[in-house]
Amino acid sequence: MNRANGLNGGQTTVTVIGGGTGSFSVLTGLKAYPEIHLRSIVTMMDSGGDSGRLRDEFGVLPPGDVRRCLVALSEETLLLRDLFSFRFAEQPLQGRSFGNLLFLALTKILGSEEEATEAAGRILKIGGEVIPVTWDNAHLCARLDDGSLVRGEANIGVPKAELPTSIVGLHLDPSATANPRALAAIAESDYIVLAPGSLYTSTLPNLLVEGIADTLQATPATVIYVANLMTCPGETDGYTVSRHVEQIVRYGRRIPDAVLVHEGWVPPDLVERYEAEGSYRVPVDADALRSMGVRRVLSRNVMSTRSLVRHDPDRAAKALVELLNEPPAASG
Repeated sequence: MNRANGLNGGQTTVTVIGGGTGSFSVLTGLKAYPEIHLRSIVTMMDSGGDSGRLRDEFGVLPPGDVRRCLVALSEETLLLRDLFSFRFAEQPLQGRSFGNLLFLALTKILGSEEEATEAAGRILKIGGEVIPVTWDNAHLCARLDDGSLVRGEANIGVPKAELPTSIVGLHLDPSATANPRALAAIAESDYIVLAPGSLYTSTLPNLLVEGIADTLQATPATVIYVANLMTCPGETDGYTVSRHVEQIVRYGRRIPDAVLVHEGWVPPDLVERYEAEGSYRVPVDADALRSMGVRRVLSRNVMSTRSLVRHDPDRAAKALVELLNEPPAASG
């Protein structure tokens, strides 16, 4: 491993943990740096959309997040990447993803989700590794402050019509055991990047899998958290960056060595549109982060210039590489 020399001492292994669009953005950006060997550990608790339908109808693990990460790391033609991401608009396949259906076919042909994932990676000629966090079929459950229990990833964070509630606890039912390859990736990496995305349904589910938190706590790798730009209605209402990190420490038992936060302007029309849906900019409380033990808070403009408040792959990757090339204890 080349932790002491950043990217200057040969190839550096970076493992990205997350799911959804957050991991996709980080992986897409970091893929442009050939000196980085990328691994992606992906949540397998999705229960909504087409992935949820496949899970319910065929009893397979949800492939949606794995598919996105494979596409992000693909070195194939744009056409093939678009094919894996294609979603039908007409009946009888309306809403179904071609990539998900291909995963289902590969699973039936090869006999397991593990072999299907490896085969899809070969088809897409991925540069790196995509590693499902578990092969167990577990559902994400959230306990709310009113005592109620919400079961299923797709149902968590859906605001109630009556009084607002907050998530006070998260668990898997049944419990899930970590994929051994995921544990090895965490233990052997130079850097671990916790990708942005929904805190309770993309980031934390990975940390709930048995073995992940213990391995994350023990790894000598530098851990970097890419903070969310906006709050998620029904999940992180009123959260600062430090409150996000508190939950990561609660379930992952590891304080990130560094946190990457957005510094810059967000177009007022976008702010207004998000606020109308109950989503607000996440306040950056750098002093609170440092008092928790975060050694490096890096502020950079990492937002996309497009029509959504999301991380720009190139900008986020450039900032992450900056962190990879400097001692984590530096200040700034």
